[in-house]
Amino acid sequence: MKLPLRLLPLAAVIALVVSSTISAAELSSWPTWRGPSGAGIAPGAQPPTIWGDQQNIRWKTKIPGSGFSTPIIWKDRIFLLTSIETDEVVGGAAVAETAPSSPAPGGGDPKGKGGKRGGFGGGPKPTKVHEFAVVALDRRSGKIVWQKTARRQVPHEGRHQTNSFASGSPVTDGERLYVSFGSRGLYCYDLSGNLQWEKDLGAMQTKLSFGEGSSPTLAGDNLIVPWDHERGSFIVALNKKTGTEVWRTSREEGTAWSTPLVVDVGGKSQIILPASKRTRSYDAATGELVWEASGLTGNVIPAPVTGHGLVYVTSGFQGFSMQAIKLTSRGDISASDNIVWNARKSTPYVASPVLSGDRIFMTKSTNEFLSCVNALTGEFHYQDQPLPGLRGGIYASPVAANGYLYVVGREGMVLVLKDAVTFEVVATNQLSDRIDASPVAVDKELFLRGHEFLYCIAEG
Repeated sequence: MKLPLRLLPLAAVIALVVSSTISAAELSSWPTWRGPSGAGIAPGAQPPTIWGDQQNIRWKTKIPGSGFSTPIIWKDRIFLLTSIETDEVVGGAAVAETAPSSPAPGGGDPKGKGGKRGGFGGGPKPTKVHEFAVVALDRRSGKIVWQKTARRQVPHEGRHQTNSFASGSPVTDGERLYVSFGSRGLYCYDLSGNLQWEKDLGAMQTKLSFGEGSSPTLAGDNLIVPWDHERGSFIVALNKKTGTEVWRTSREEGTAWSTPLVVDVGGKSQIILPASKRTRSYDAATGELVWEASGLTGNVIPAPVTGHGLVYVTSGFQGFSMQAIKLTSRGDISASDNIVWNARKSTPYVASPVLSGDRIFMTKSTNEFLSCVNALTGEFHYQDQPLPGLRGGIYASPVAANGYLYVVGREGMVLVLKDAVTFEVVATNQLSDRIDASPVAVDKELFLRGHEFLYCIAEG
């Protein structure tokens, strides 16, 4: 682990990083998949700590089709994506071609002991038409208010068995809803479900047909879309009102699944996108490269988080790495002290970390272990703490709210822990559903999207 020679003074941190003001509407909303701050923090939320199939479930709604898209919320509406397989067959019998065996994002051998809990490689190319749909629900009742099919299409390649054809999340600015189905197109709706524009960026060729999963991000008047795959990767900015391309920057990268983070530094916005070869930061207005750093492992999935004048990027496939990088960096900083510290153990493969104050919480690979790291120094408060009762691995990203940390296992169990430098379990909650989407906490409610149902958890 590389420790800093000195830490940035707090006053300098505050002067260097201009944090976005969270509006009152955003405090009662969850406009992106990692929340208003992008760090997995639910400001002002006071969700329950105890629930079960028969306790504190305000409503649950069966969601058509399949998708691991984390819901987003704007005021009284919930939005999510799904893929509905139809009976319409194209090309006769199902194609039996399967991608070569290889550990996959969210799959492979999460225990490192030769097991196959997650599976290997991509699945066969589908032959049935899928409906790629956007679903809006009423937050109070859970009723589906509208459902729009963005496209009907046979997916051009398969997916890993632990992925879905609707794994990315939408994003909203409170006026419009922005949706990416990746190879099946980008769409902009008003919040009543009326299509405003659509854009086709082509078809991705993902690593070993593992599938897609990145989410778009808003940066001022632009929608930022990552497009990392096996041929011709790029990042593109589209005008959020018209869908017109504003800039496009090529990337020398293979398939990655991370979501860009937009950060204001000295009054200018940067877009930070980690990947296997390099983490890169771009000028949000022009797409020009600001800085870059090597040092992550392959198959990068977790989204970055920022605080203390630093951005934290991480990966956990075939090795471990978390880097704390100065936001004021310029140029190639791979071998410089702009990388304040680097942890080479216990980092997540699929789930994104949570930054709460000066504490970073992260799961290990896809396993049922949790670590808490000092965000300023990279030192562990605790490391690889077993999460009692969780089974089947962890794909969902934890969320912090009201002094608690919510950690979701794939088999439907959620541990509620103290948001503290010591490990303490407050409650253990089990639902009869599998969960891969990340939790959402708004006001006094917690929302969990399972494989079958969307749950609203609230007292009374």
